[in-house]
Amino acid sequence: MNWKILRLSIFSISFLFVIQVFPQQKPLRIGVIGLTHTHVHGILGRPDDGNIQIVGIVEPNRELAMRYAREHGFSMNIVYKTMSEMYTACKPEAVCAFGSIFEHLGVVEFFAPKGVHVMVEKPLAVNLEHAKKMESLAKQYHIQLLTNYETTWYPSNQKTNELLKKGLIGDARKMVVHDGHRGPRKLGISSEFLDWLTDPVQNGGGAIIDFGCYGTNLSTWLMDGKKPNSVTAITQQLQAENNPKVDDESIIILKYDQSNSIIQGSWDWPIGRKDLEVYGLTGAIYADNKYQLRTRMAEGYDGFKEETVKLKDLDSPRNDPFTFLAALVKKQIALTPYELSSLENNMIVMEILDAAIRSAKTGKTINLNK
Repeated sequence: MNWKILRLSIFSISFLFVIQVFPQQKPLRIGVIGLTHTHVHGILGRPDDGNIQIVGIVEPNRELAMRYAREHGFSMNIVYKTMSEMYTACKPEAVCAFGSIFEHLGVVEFFAPKGVHVMVEKPLAVNLEHAKKMESLAKQYHIQLLTNYETTWYPSNQKTNELLKKGLIGDARKMVVHDGHRGPRKLGISSEFLDWLTDPVQNGGGAIIDFGCYGTNLSTWLMDGKKPNSVTAITQQLQAENNPKVDDESIIILKYDQSNSIIQGSWDWPIGRKDLEVYGLTGAIYADNKYQLRTRMAEGYDGFKEETVKLKDLDSPRNDPFTFLAALVKKQIALTPYELSSLENNMIVMEILDAAIRSAKTGKTINLNK
């Protein structure tokens, strides 16, 4: 007997069996809706890892589309003026919205009835009314409706939650979240982005929406989906010359039964930041940035023992919004309760932001219905 031929035959049969039983997953067919939100560079410029395929782009501004086509090397043949044209030609399985926050509702209204999953950039919607309509459509047509925050993919935030749940610092009593930068105009963002980011209709507000949403999202997650009892907020316009129509400074206070959260979203920080502090009964956790985390354990009156760790990127598929979306649509993973990207978390975020805006306008604390 020719054992070499036999071994090759067994290998071939085994290889074919693996292919048949475990077929290679095809990349998720994604449509990009809008190019005016510069977070779109995150999907246009990502390395091709085989998880997603951009099959169509909707952008009526031809000059903007051509500019990004030159920068990222995609063909103008996949750019369409309307969602209808793109859907007919490309049949995406999911779409990612990179237009104004006001436009999120229209994206869901068009794609949900077609069974196409949707991921929007933070926050979920321009206001609570829009959010409720989007939620209803997502549930009616059984689609995933996700909200993408940069901080969702921070290993420091994930580690903070893990340590808190393990009881490292005892029960949480105070959360402090800082997010923002020196302001969109000072950063020199594109005119297409600036036009709607500083518009109260298209963005729903200024810094309170743009950066207040991060802290409300994280607080809702760290509190396992519990709503605060009340919301108190103030807003200011410290750069009227740069942001004439909207606030650029916001502080939101969430009062829970046994803790509180202070959320500072601002376009007035001298240095850009996205960091989180959690204070418990016996110590504190500081997520200083994406990768650095510090813990302080109390010693005596004002002493403490501090440890600093440098973290690595999260494991796939929870290290990247688009890999995550593909894995979720293909049912390789499932959402955990009140996960940062989830609709249930972000409906609470919108309820909190709605209350915060009303509080800032009236100067009153807003009680939430539990």
